[in-house]
Amino acid sequence: MKYLDLIAVLFAAVLLVSNVASTKLVVLGPFTFDGGTLLFPLAYIFGDVLTEVYGYRRSRRVIWLGFFALLLATLTFQGVAALPAPKDEESQRFAQAFGLLLGLTPRIVLGSLLAYFVGEFANAYVLAKLKVKTEGRFFWLRALTSTLVGQGLDTGIFLLVAFYGVFPKEVLLAVFLSNYVFKVGVEALMLPITYGVVGFLKRREGLDVYDRDTDFNPFRLV
Repeated sequence: MKYLDLIAVLFAAVLLVSNVASTKLVVLGPFTFDGGTLLFPLAYIFGDVLTEVYGYRRSRRVIWLGFFALLLATLTFQGVAALPAPKDEESQRFAQAFGLLLGLTPRIVLGSLLAYFVGEFANAYVLAKLKVKTEGRFFWLRALTSTLVGQGLDTGIFLLVAFYGVFPKEVLLAVFLSNYVFKVGVEALMLPITYGVVGFLKRREGLDVYDRDTDFNPFRLV
């Protein structure tokens, strides 16, 4: 498995960069997104590649790796933001900016971690199950279906946990729809590249795992 470690590192890197980028809002046409939305769909593409080639069991380990990387980054940012800064004006200004950007509220932290955990495992589970049922055919349909489920859960859980009661329900629904459509759209547009990467890895690794007797418990790491 020459490429598994590389994909795992890229997966974790996308998660961490997306989390930091999400502190800025961006506008594309009529839609408003957090910056992390532009990159986060790549995490699901990497997730599809991992599950399709290496199977649910190895994908599960990488998902946990990403979860602990996110948790470590979040705790570090929160801890640093809480520490006192020097009293001079410039240091205080930088400390305030750091706190505003990376000192996230507990609801946002909880929403982000819970949404990632549920969404990624749902994506891997659906893709692995459909691969067995279709005998490995129709990867494009399986990848899109798993993304529809995973991204739907991810986006919905995050908005409900982080912002329910903060913004009107109409606003939350509008944000959910715009984020959901964008994320699924990116995956659909990237399908030809995903196909190519999956085919390359299957040939080079000599692997094409089917999860026929796999224990899908997300908390089982062996």
